[in-house]
Amino acid sequence: MNRLKDETSPYLLQHSRNPVDWMPWGDEAFSIAREKDLPIFLSIGYSTCHWCHVMEKESFEDPEVAGLLNRSFICIKVDREERPDIDKLYMDIAQLMTGRGGWPLSIFMTPGKEPFFAATYIPREDRFGQAGLLALLPRIDELWKNKKAEIAESAAAVIEKLSSVNKGTPGDIPGYSLMDKAFAGYSGAFDRQYGGFGSAPKFPGTHNLSFLLHYWKKTGNSEALEMTSNTLDHMRWGGIWDHVGYGFHRYSTDREWIVPHFEKMLYDQAAAALTYLDAFQASGRQLYRETVKNIFEYVNRDLSSKGGGFYAAEDADSEGSEGRYYLWTKKEIGESLDREDVSFFINAFNITGSGNYSDEISGNPTGQNIPYMKNSLKSIAEQNDMDIVSLKERMKKIIARLYGIRRNRIRPFRDEKILTDWNAFMAAAFARGGRVLGEKAYVDKAAETADFLLHHMTAPDGRLYHSRNRGVSSIDAHLDDYAFMIMALIELYQTTFDYGYIRKALGYNKILDRYFWDEKNGGYYFAPSGNKDLIVRKKESYDGAIPSGNSIALLNLLRMGRITMDRALEERADALIRAFSGTVTQNPTAHGQFLMGIDFMAGDSYEIILVQGSGKDTMTEMLKILEQDFIPNKVVIVREDRKDSPEFLRNLKPVKGMTTAYICRDYYCRLPVTSTAGMQKILRGG
Repeated sequence: MNRLKDETSPYLLQHSRNPVDWMPWGDEAFSIAREKDLPIFLSIGYSTCHWCHVMEKESFEDPEVAGLLNRSFICIKVDREERPDIDKLYMDIAQLMTGRGGWPLSIFMTPGKEPFFAATYIPREDRFGQAGLLALLPRIDELWKNKKAEIAESAAAVIEKLSSVNKGTPGDIPGYSLMDKAFAGYSGAFDRQYGGFGSAPKFPGTHNLSFLLHYWKKTGNSEALEMTSNTLDHMRWGGIWDHVGYGFHRYSTDREWIVPHFEKMLYDQAAAALTYLDAFQASGRQLYRETVKNIFEYVNRDLSSKGGGFYAAEDADSEGSEGRYYLWTKKEIGESLDREDVSFFINAFNITGSGNYSDEISGNPTGQNIPYMKNSLKSIAEQNDMDIVSLKERMKKIIARLYGIRRNRIRPFRDEKILTDWNAFMAAAFARGGRVLGEKAYVDKAAETADFLLHHMTAPDGRLYHSRNRGVSSIDAHLDDYAFMIMALIELYQTTFDYGYIRKALGYNKILDRYFWDEKNGGYYFAPSGNKDLIVRKKESYDGAIPSGNSIALLNLLRMGRITMDRALEERADALIRAFSGTVTQNPTAHGQFLMGIDFMAGDSYEIILVQGSGKDTMTEMLKILEQDFIPNKVVIVREDRKDSPEFLRNLKPVKGMTTAYICRDYYCRLPVTSTAGMQKILRGG
């Protein structure tokens, strides 16, 4: 075994038996590299990455490749989910050097951490014009021995370029015309037949869909709502949705959302749940409500740890094949279901394939053996002479039967590390889901997860840890950990009105300001001050698979500012927008989440304060009404007689002893109302 055997990361442990002499990222590895004057081979991946598995089996388990690596390089393995700060930096470098990125990420660099060669997956042998490791490693070894000066010059140029693009482009607060520009960009890239943006592969990008809902709410542009519904419908009926066990797979390999890349990530479930909640409020469609409930069922059942946190992901592979766990043959369906249900399921879910599992990963995007739906429930009900209620009950019974059969298969590997940012993101989704759907169990789950993070992911000095596995919490938290943690606490306050959550959120925001804020140019760095692992400290605003930490922090600042009436928080939000204004203006479609923060500041927003009077029923009804409609730019505050309540609340009294709503919009307030009808009239523009 190599030196990864004592690590806690599941990904690193997967490589601990490789013949490659892997070392974890740390001072020891770089010290040995300097002493021996050897270049470093840095390999970054994650436990549920399909091509990471391929490269491991093909090359890192091969004695010949291992011999070349061990003889001429110091080899370092990094789990991108455990160390996103390192991954983000070297992914940017790879994109600068090669114009592309992805995992596995392969970087050759000096003992001083300066990169001079970058690639993603590298085959063992030369293939399709790409040099394989057996040919490439000796060339890089020779280059290192004979051309160090050229290597140093090249590496310095890359670092200088990265430093310049990492500053962000400041500017003034954008006007609402930027939202129009963003919408035009999304509209131009939209696939009007199958939903989503661009062609294949297709990623959910649900935060962009939430922006479109914000835009629709502000402008009344029906196209924005139609684009969102079209995409959410195709995702929900397609193979990217697990129709048997629920939850979304990572992305679709084809344009039609049929053939997924089968891994399941916790953050994808959180992001999808939040957008489907928005869409449910905007449209009232029960399909979206049911989708959220199914996502929560999957996460609770398959990704929950006993202690209260959520596991990171499930692999795409099982039994040596991608997707094997999720595929069905006609024979299996025939043996699993009653005779009258077999043809019904095959027709409804398009099981048309030959029955060979390999068909699914051969590049043929027909969807054979992957359950998916082309027709609406209404159409399927008509074809089978059934009403919708009976159809749903029949489908529920069949799916329960198939899920019971599938549970006996060999499951994909589950990455059981617990990450603060992804857990907090999921807790935020549960909290909002409990509020919108009226399900106390979801609120309890959100509170349980928050308590877990507060107790197990908090260091003695009050700062957060990023990762936990095998009962050990470690690694200093980064921007996303704090941003999503604050988001979860705000959502819990908006659901429970326990002001203790806001006090905790404010405390974490002070840590963000102290250790992450760029005092010179504004904006939050991804890594805290004092981080000595990075040659460049990254600062970014664009959204990736999940919204950026700066985008989440922006909306957090605005919401906390309105809840507490602390102008300093909104001034910090103003500075944050200005720090990235030029960057966002140049490429608004890469900043859907950030645009929602700008919309909150520049568009219509509400502060709604409820003061309890006689009878709790009115308060309950008012809170229920506030979640019936899609009103994204609002904060709700319930006045309580508590010492730690904000001072501005203390003079607000119930009118004539009745429960009263004080509704303010863009810094001016309407006369208080004491009826649900009066409150609803104001919120709907009356």
